Amino acid sequence: MENSFLSEFKKRDYFNQCTNSEELEYLMNKNKIRAYIGFDCTASSLHVGSLLQIMCLRLLQKHGHQPIVLLGGGTTRIGDPSGKEETRKILSEKEIEKNIKNIEKIFKIFLKTNNPKTKPIFVNNYKWLGKLNYIKFLREIGKHFTINKMLSFDSVKLRLEREQSLSYMEFNYMILQAYDFLELNKTKNCLMQIGGSDQWGNIVNGVELIKRHSNKQVFGLTTPLITLASGSKMGKTEKGAVWLDKKLLTPYDYWQFWRNTDDRDVLRFLQMFTDLTLKKIEELKNKNINQLKILLANEATAMLHGEPASKKAAQTAKNTFEKKSIGDDLPSVKIEKEKLTNGINIIDLVIASNLSNSKSEVKRMIKNKGIKINNETVENDKLNVSLNNFNQENFLKLSHGKKNHVILKIV
Repeated sequence: MENSFLSEFKKRDYFNQCTNSEELEYLMNKNKIRAYIGFDCTASSLHVGSLLQIMCLRLLQKHGHQPIVLLGGGTTRIGDPSGKEETRKILSEKEIEKNIKNIEKIFKIFLKTNNPKTKPIFVNNYKWLGKLNYIKFLREIGKHFTINKMLSFDSVKLRLEREQSLSYMEFNYMILQAYDFLELNKTKNCLMQIGGSDQWGNIVNGVELIKRHSNKQVFGLTTPLITLASGSKMGKTEKGAVWLDKKLLTPYDYWQFWRNTDDRDVLRFLQMFTDLTLKKIEELKNKNINQLKILLANEATAMLHGEPASKKAAQTAKNTFEKKSIGDDLPSVKIEKEKLTNGINIIDLVIASNLSNSKSEVKRMIKNKGIKINNETVENDKLNVSLNNFNQENFLKLSHGKKNHVILKIV
């Protein structure tokens, strides 16, 4: 009999590979299990690139299983070389602990905590990695890994082929990730690890380590790496990362990210990043594409920031684009009055407003009539913006293209 979790996992396009799908299906039909996903805490927030993994944790809960969220206090101190071309910056212990606290708050928005059987278990792998005895670890765990096999993994092989440095510290990352799985299997009876397809080698290492060390069967399940129809990577825009923390990215900008989805990605993203049923999405697939984009933006924003914030963002967008007014929820930037006395060059103002981080791009946008002040096109990249450009309330709306806007406020 097809397992309900795995069936929906596949239908929502979450599935990439599984170590033993038949045995896993049998197990999940028979028992409710615990499964984990690990997240390194290299920033104070996760971004949209981690959202698929969060959706997998939500799906586990939906089908009665219990997710374990591993926050990598230990492995963040080292850095995962998977998909990286250079060594990560080493963070201080204080920075890592602060990041862990902030990221845990984000998970508590997405995951339900009221049911003791399915509420997330939060663990920090520094709790066990920080206590390891090096000699004992090499004797008991290191003996199960061969250098030959470790060199065959893409995370290592690609760096070496490109003659890019790979530190001994990073080289050990895959062993520590495998040990995490062993530890969670022993202490939490965790039977599955889920991760992105770039983690396949590390996950298989964990499955094999547990088999050799404890003679137990566990499972690995991976998701595809999400690329946009345009070919670019999910989670980044020209303005930077699409953060899940509203202190780093406003609900309005988050709503806009989803509203700006490529037509070719909309139905796929409704499946992957909303709680709409698959039946409902099937019924909607022939609707107007702009209506579907707004639905995607509304659903995704409500999931993270709540329905009131989602509705407010949608209304602000409607006011801004249809009524040409200044929306209440547009991101704002404060600017000192003194700086406007002699005027600020339009290019510098756009950069200061975080609408772009490239002067050449701003010049190109001005040439293509893509920069506006209070809905009026800027014709000259030598323009100086002064107090005269602000309205009676000391506001100015600066626009970059049709969908990126910011309110400048004089202080």
